[in-house]
Amino acid sequence: MDFGVVTFLTDYGPAPVELGRAVEERGFGALMLTEHTHIPTSRESPWPGGPELPARYSHTYDPFVALAAIAATTDRIALGTAVSLVAQHDPIVLAKAVASLDRIAGGRVELGIGPGWNAEEMANHGVDPARRTARMLEHVEAMKAIWTHDEAEYHGTFVDFDPIWSWPKPTRLPPVLIGGGGPTVLDRVLSHGDGWIPLRVPVSGLDEFGGRVAELQRRAADAGRGHLPVTVYGASPKPQALESYAAAGVDRVLFELTDPGPAETDAVLRELDELAELLP
Repeated sequence: MDFGVVTFLTDYGPAPVELGRAVEERGFGALMLTEHTHIPTSRESPWPGGPELPARYSHTYDPFVALAAIAATTDRIALGTAVSLVAQHDPIVLAKAVASLDRIAGGRVELGIGPGWNAEEMANHGVDPARRTARMLEHVEAMKAIWTHDEAEYHGTFVDFDPIWSWPKPTRLPPVLIGGGGPTVLDRVLSHGDGWIPLRVPVSGLDEFGGRVAELQRRAADAGRGHLPVTVYGASPKPQALESYAAAGVDRVLFELTDPGPAETDAVLRELDELAELLP
């Protein structure tokens, strides 16, 4: 099982290059960044984590800009999003950004995606919350067409363009990792994904979760897909929990860094040191 880090990279926390180097130097295999384009001041959409939305949600760097800086100053770690809200992006523009990042990173980019939860944020982008998942999947299809064809075109419900030229192409087809844990998420992983990122799977629920992982791999084999990697976002750092994740069929865990608050960069580096002690 591999070990990586996921974080809300904020303007008051460690600088992107500093964090990327620290993650790589300590031996982790991946650094994944969250995404919110912005946060509307309205709080009509309840935050799934509780009554008060933490400040970090409105202070995040653009993940693709930050990852480009990190890519240019690291050599080994996988770099990606966990998750990008791709339905809120123009797919032609995002396809070029991801391909450009992958070229800079030398083929180390993974695109974790999710439909999002903040209806007001979606509305500011002209996205109907009721159709966000369908739009997300079309955007993935359109981006894959751009990445793999010299003259790409796509005609769907939400995305429609005649043949276009768009370079650079990525060094490889960036793996698309589908986020979420709902009842139909495995369908999306199998139809549009190259892996699955479930969110904060509790240790108490790992028996049930292991059954879902087995179902995913069984269905993938039946479809001729081969093994589809599973990455758990926000894994518990307790050694016994890590053993349980591995037994459940998890391929990689992402430790979510604690939000230190302003001017506490050293606290993040200390946390990385502590997490690095868990690496094999």
